[in-house]
Amino acid sequence: MRALCSVGLFVGLLHLSSSLLLGSFNIKTFGDTKASNTTLLNIISTIVQRYDVVLIQEVRDSDLSATKKLMDHVNKGSSQFSYIVSEPLGRSTYTERYLFLYRQASVSVVKSYTYDDGCESCGTDTFMREPFVVMFSSKYTALPTFTLIPQHTSPESAVVETDALYDVVTDVRTRWNTNNIVLLGDFNAGCNYVSSSEWNRIRLFTDKSFHWLIPNTADTTVTTTNCPYDRIVVTADMLKGVVQGSAQVYDFMANLKLSHSLALAVSDHFPVEVKLT
Repeated sequence: MRALCSVGLFVGLLHLSSSLLLGSFNIKTFGDTKASNTTLLNIISTIVQRYDVVLIQEVRDSDLSATKKLMDHVNKGSSQFSYIVSEPLGRSTYTERYLFLYRQASVSVVKSYTYDDGCESCGTDTFMREPFVVMFSSKYTALPTFTLIPQHTSPESAVVETDALYDVVTDVRTRWNTNNIVLLGDFNAGCNYVSSSEWNRIRLFTDKSFHWLIPNTADTTVTTTNCPYDRIVVTADMLKGVVQGSAQVYDFMANLKLSHSLALAVSDHFPVEVKLT
């Protein structure tokens, strides 16, 4: 595991002189149990250190104790990374947070807000976990600022929630006067959750000014399924700041030479990523 940490630090140094790497990673049920497992935390830290900005989903961490353990581990021997995190989001006692970790030498947080999707207690809200929108700035990117809209959909509502991201984009454009926008996360956008006949109900897909960088042919799962659940979508303006052909699924199981069982202990999802120039 010492070797894993060394690899992470080496990769981090490379990022300061090259394009930024943006990632999205659903770490299944990331909380105190997983954060207390040194083996898993070493692997997760190595994956995080790959990125300049990474969105982590399924953060089940009411008091941020697991987040603090992760930050201590990622920053062991240095203070490269900082974070910004949402409030616990959900309609019931089950909640999750959106957590962004970012390399302080590469990017800065400009501003953030939680999208208002309606009244939860009235049952008129749209999202199970409404987006926590963050604008970043960087001197290493062609675009001086870029805005990230995260989303982990409820599988049963994947079509409705993915479609509603279109309204979030509209809100961001109005509120912040920007179109440098990336939407990313576990959309559950594939297999049984979004059938081929349902794509025409998703405005983010039918409006061709949006570019889906992780295609329907991708497999973002560690399990034996073959599904493109995790996605990165960019606006036409944002596409100008993307390295063409750089979007991919990061297979940490193969890259870090992990057994299938150990990889599954980390998560049932692989990260998805793209380079920003």
